[in-house]
Amino acid sequence: MRLSACFGVSLHIIEPAGFHIDDKRVNRVAMDYIQHLKLQKHTSWDAFHSWAINESRRIILATTKSKVSYLNFNFRKDDILLFGRESSGVPDNVHILCDNRIKIFMQNEIRSFNVANSCAIILSEAIRQINC
Repeated sequence: MRLSACFGVSLHIIEPAGFHIDDKRVNRVAMDYIQHLKLQKHTSWDAFHSWAINESRRIILATTKSKVSYLNFNFRKDDILLFGRESSGVPDNVHILCDNRIKIFMQNEIRSFNVANSCAIILSEAIRQINC
């Protein structure tokens, strides 16, 4: 939430999430950033996917299962960056339906960055490309 607010990008939450957006703990973590957040909730993956198709948006999945580096990917202004759960990523049916898959390459034997760091790394590169 803080990252989206600071960069001025929309945050889409696809239910079921591992938290309730109205939870006091979420609001406490979001602090004063929540008032600057452009938040849209989708009731399911199918609802989100239909919305993305209707809006002609590409869904770019960040995944450890890709061979394409985020540094070698050409981002567009209306792309949607999709990040799965830290523990399990996204289900196979979601993986298949994404338009593109990208990866942050790391040293061997290291599993992955946490989701917040991955979001910051990839979003920064996308913004750099789009604003150049």
